[in-house]
Amino acid sequence: MLRLEPITPDNWREPLCVREDQRHYVAQGAGLLARAYAYRERSSEARQIVADGVPVGMVLWHDWPEGRCYILSQLYIDQRYQGRGYGREASLLVLEAMRKDGRYSRCELCYVAGDEPARRLYESLGFRTTGDDDDDEIVMALTL
Repeated sequence: MLRLEPITPDNWREPLCVREDQRHYVAQGAGLLARAYAYRERSSEARQIVADGVPVGMVLWHDWPEGRCYILSQLYIDQRYQGRGYGREASLLVLEAMRKDGRYSRCELCYVAGDEPARRLYESLGFRTTGDDDDDEIVMALTL
């Protein structure tokens, strides 16, 4: 069973990382936590992804009041646990948390051009490209 657990002083140093060839696509560990801190006034939510008691990844989302939506900012699964559906399951848990929160009816995210596994995952969840980009990142959106 997969759960999203708060980041605490006891678990923030968990040695989770993606493969070397994926590192330019996503911030990991300390970078994700730095972003969570930077967006703390926008209700940032950093969570460790835990499967059957084992930390397997991290995820971050926050509010974007100007866009009247949530931002799914970062999601990664440790290289040892990829290919098991954890990214999809964690994304569904995040989207459910957003729906339950109910402040916005839309979620946006960006993925780095060339990250085909991310694109396929997000499209399978119903995200669609908006036609916008942010440098080398492609913007996608989903109505919650």
